[in-house]
Amino acid sequence: MISELIGLLITSVLLNNAILNQFLGLCPFMGVSRKKSSALGMGMAVVFVIVAAGLVTYGLYYLVLVPLHLEYMDLVTFILVIASLVQLTEMFLKKSSPALYKSLGVYLPLITTNCVVLNVCLVNISNGYDFAHMLVYTIGTPLGFALVLYIFSCIRERLDTADVPASFVGNPVALIVAGLMAMAFSGLAGII
Repeated sequence: MISELIGLLITSVLLNNAILNQFLGLCPFMGVSRKKSSALGMGMAVVFVIVAAGLVTYGLYYLVLVPLHLEYMDLVTFILVIASLVQLTEMFLKKSSPALYKSLGVYLPLITTNCVVLNVCLVNISNGYDFAHMLVYTIGTPLGFALVLYIFSCIRERLDTADVPASFVGNPVALIVAGLMAMAFSGLAGII
């Protein structure tokens, strides 16, 4: 059981990474990865929203929707929960860290439409995870998201000082780096 949970954690963080393997969450990946501080702030916000959304939606599904035979309402329910959690996160950041709130800009409310958040909630249900597996997957996926976002921001900060050909400056070289990162992370596939 423990080895299975560790395998799921490693898989969700590194091997089946939401950004590099599933290509989910590319908007904040490209948008807030110019500075390490913004990437770290977005990573923490996404971790909070996904973990909270995973726990709440899992509970709602099995304690409310299934007993009432309303399983078909899962998508609508999950979207409402995610939107509410993002709103709470936005209000918290606005009050507690105005500088971070400002640096994240439009990308903070876009967590609502970040497909990684909804994907985690739906995978927990569709794979029939028990509570332990759901918790590990719900924690591992946003940690992988935050890890890749932070690594990418470190590379992009270095690219700003690099001698890049004019036609590759900005998003073109960033996408090339993202592709190289995806290849590097896929090379870890032999560990599980």
